[in-house]
Formats: sequence, structure tokens, C-alpha cells
Amino acid sequence: MENRKILIVEDQKELADLLCLHFTDMGADVTWAADGHEGLRLACAREWSLILLDIQLPGPSGLEICRKVRQNHNYVPILLLTSRATELDRVLGLDIGADDYITKPFSVMELIARVKAIFRRVDALSKPLTETESHHITLGSLSINEQARSARLAEIELDLTAKEFNLLLHFCRKPGRVFQRSELLDSVWGYGHDGYEHTVNSHINRLRAKMEIDPKNPQYIVTVWGVGYKLDSANLA
Repeated sequence: MENRKILIVEDQKELADLLCLHFTDMGADVTWAADGHEGLRLACAREWSLILLDIQLPGPSGLEICRKVRQNHNYVPILLLTSRATELDRVLGLDIGADDYITKPFSVMELIARVKAIFRRVDALSKPLTETESHHITLGSLSINEQARSARLAEIELDLTAKEFNLLLHFCRKPGRVFQRSELLDSVWGYGHDGYEHTVNSHINRLRAKMEIDPKNPQYIVTVWGVGYKLDSANLA
């Protein structure tokens, strides 16, 4: 946690104080916003290592803030804090780009474990490649630059969100392999998302909309009925 810049957007002062205390003790630089207006301003004004974002806030909701942050090309991990009884908002939060969620009431130790898991994934993705590792993956007309986190298809730059890029990269590392939705959840979203396979479906649909000539009849990211999805690299030639 040393020197990580964490923004906590939470209107419950007691909970916010507790989280600030724990993360500060672990060496993080913590900022607290008590409502959606201040949270949105701070989220977009600075670069953060992580945003802890309550869904229910005075002013703009956590989902609105998450959506605004994801419109920015500078990726920042987002963990949603939710006390809502229904799953709808948690699912929507994952669909619009949140990295994880935790339901109130929660153990602070569990929250810290989830935050550390997010940082491990982020650090692994941003780790500089060695000289013997390839910076690029080329499959026919599709080219992936892992270091620059960019993708081109037939010389056209694909405007991908962080999750869409990670999903495409995962397919490209093992072209032709069929991945179950649960495997994609574990690899791209991380642990704790059992039962949210439809989040994978929605991201696949968005990726197809940006890649396929006819998204309703995909040629690149194809469905293997009853199993999952695969990247058909033969059609990329």
C-alpha cells in the first residue's frame, strides 16, 4: 500500500474514518469525499491508485461517478461499496467498468484483501516486459501492443475500455481456445464474481460492436454454444 493514492467516496463518516485509518496505517495517501459532488470532482481531477466508491451517495450516485471515470482513458481501479439488497446495481456497476464490489456490512480485512488483489492484478498488467518478452501480439489483421495497451484491427485503432482490452488480450494469448464465462470472470475480473456471467456477455457484445463488421454475426469472437467464447484467429487473416 506504500504511497498508493486512494480516494474514498463514502457518506458514512464512521465507516470512512475507519477505512482512512487502516489504509493510512498501511502507508497509503488517503483522501475522503463525503458526497457525490465532491467525489466526482476529485475522481476526475487527480490520478488515483484506487477509488473506493459507495453506490448510494448524496448528489451523483456511485454508478454515475463510475461511468464518468470510465469515460476517461486514464484507467483507475474502482471498488464499489454497496448496501443495496438487490443485485441489479452491483451487476450494473461491473458492466460499466467497476473492478470489484463488496456488500455492507463487510469485514475490513476482507476489503483490504480485495484491494490487495486489485493492486496485484494492476501491477502484473503494468509490469515492464523483459527484453526476451514480446511487446506485441499479431494475429492476422489484429495487432495488440501490451505495453501501450492498444489494439489495431486492419490498421484501425480500436477504442477499448480497460476491461475490453484485458478481455481481448486474454483471448489473443490463447487464440482458438474456448473459455467458459466463469474462466473469463476469474481471469479478467478476479475472484468473487460467481454468478455474474452476464457481465461477460455484455462486455463481449461491446467488444464485438467495436471489432466486428456485423456484430450480430460475429466472425472474430465467436460463441461456442453451451460452453463459452473463443477468438477465431483464422478469420483475422
